[in-house]
Amino acid sequence: MNILEVKGVSKFFPIKGGFLRKTRETVKAVRNVTFEVQTGESYGIVGESGSGKTTLARTILRLVDPTAGDILFNGTNLCILNQSSLQKLRRDMQMIFQDPHSSLNPRKTILQNVGEPLVIHEHLSGRARRRRVQELMEIVGLKREHMYRFPHELSGGQKQRVGIARALALHPKMLILDEPTSALDVSVQAQTLNFLEALQDRMSLTYLFISHNLAVIRYVCDRLAVMYLGEIVEEGNADELFETPMHPYTKALLSAVPLPQAKQAENQILLEGDIPSPLYIPSGCSFHARCPEVVGAVCQEMKPNVIHLSPTHKVVCHRYADA
Repeated sequence: MNILEVKGVSKFFPIKGGFLRKTRETVKAVRNVTFEVQTGESYGIVGESGSGKTTLARTILRLVDPTAGDILFNGTNLCILNQSSLQKLRRDMQMIFQDPHSSLNPRKTILQNVGEPLVIHEHLSGRARRRRVQELMEIVGLKREHMYRFPHELSGGQKQRVGIARALALHPKMLILDEPTSALDVSVQAQTLNFLEALQDRMSLTYLFISHNLAVIRYVCDRLAVMYLGEIVEEGNADELFETPMHPYTKALLSAVPLPQAKQAENQILLEGDIPSPLYIPSGCSFHARCPEVVGAVCQEMKPNVIHLSPTHKVVCHRYADA
């Protein structure tokens, strides 16, 4: 059963200027994205910085409104809900942000930061709130004394656990994790990932995991989608994509994953240039200017269709049009 269905979602940001504030250009951050997340699974979204991953996550939660498309959570279309209805549904969908420090209010104690959703949604205060926050501290492996500290008094790993505790306060069904380990040391990253995996089993959570780190995605996720310039270019089971990547962009990302020297790939794929600006989307296949396997005029002029290579594996590339 699907807990989340994203159907043709796009998010454009108009750039206005001049005396009349007319729209001069448009940033096409997310373009026609479609995927499904099943209840209880970990679904990963991977891509370079600037590929639209974080914007997609914020659009799914309607922290920003989509320009087009539908977002269904347990069958309810979030795009047609008013703010009151959306606030009630957000109990079941929580987000863990990339920077654990900036996501916490520096002027409030950990008790106040973690307890804020309990005050807003469950109207808890006083002893009842302290008791519930203490329970959450124990779940994420922090001590009671941490409740009375301020964010700057905690380490990066501890602050990330505080963010997780706050996200768990309302017993959500799904967590959206936006680069939850990127700001942490390598040793702390491993501890955090192990903790998240154990937490998922313990609380029957569904994860939408966003990262540029393919090693993290492979460790955590059951299925994943590869994003490039606001679009999904390949999707499939994690093992399938890591063993038999089909899109040239996926192959390049995988070849860049650091390995022990004895196992380092000899034919590493080096992409030339940077990811284009979402202000100026290239014609045809958006990856053609950097693609080492470009077919020619067809890639430059025609937008590729979605090709289903198997029931679980699909790719957007002209090379497989006759498959």
